[in-house]
Amino acid sequence: MIELKKVHLPVSKFQEKMRPTIRNELVQKALAVFYRHGFHATGMDMLVKETGISKTSMYKHFRTKEELILAVLRLRDEQFRNWFFRRLEDIGKTPAEQLSAIFDVLDEWFRSPDFCGCMFIKAATEYPEAAHPIHAQAAEHKRLAFNHIRDLAGRAGAPDPGTLARHLALLAEGATIAAHLGYSDDPAADAKTAAGILLTEALP
Repeated sequence: MIELKKVHLPVSKFQEKMRPTIRNELVQKALAVFYRHGFHATGMDMLVKETGISKTSMYKHFRTKEELILAVLRLRDEQFRNWFFRRLEDIGKTPAEQLSAIFDVLDEWFRSPDFCGCMFIKAATEYPEAAHPIHAQAAEHKRLAFNHIRDLAGRAGAPDPGTLARHLALLAEGATIAAHLGYSDDPAADAKTAAGILLTEALP
């Protein structure tokens, strides 16, 4: 595995600068609360207590908790993908190197002190109906991430970039779950070893 300086990436590290409005402040603070506690377990009273924003203010900007969750997922999607793709470019100078670097960036994330699994897997699990807006928002995040990997695979010269991207995405998702559950000492390294075999076979 590429030697990297240990980087601590708490949830707040993913946050971009935004206009300091009550709405934006609420979404950013709610992101941290939902990420720690989950969606169904987090009620409006807990949000009031942990964000310091009154229930009246919350309902002024969001009619329901589900509307707030959707805003949180959109923010998390933007912040996480921006961070993740920038780190790929920092580590890998070619598309092939960036595909391999997926697992080094995952390792940084897994080792961050606030890592608590994938917010989008949690959302899709707590809202399992495919047609539910929250489930659909989580699936959209995965689709956009997959499209980026497929684009890298194509630029790296893979004759079947879609298949390679699916295989790498499955390794990344498996490593994320393993890191969250704690049943592997180094899930990113394990996944990178498997990815190396795929990349050797798939790329010219």
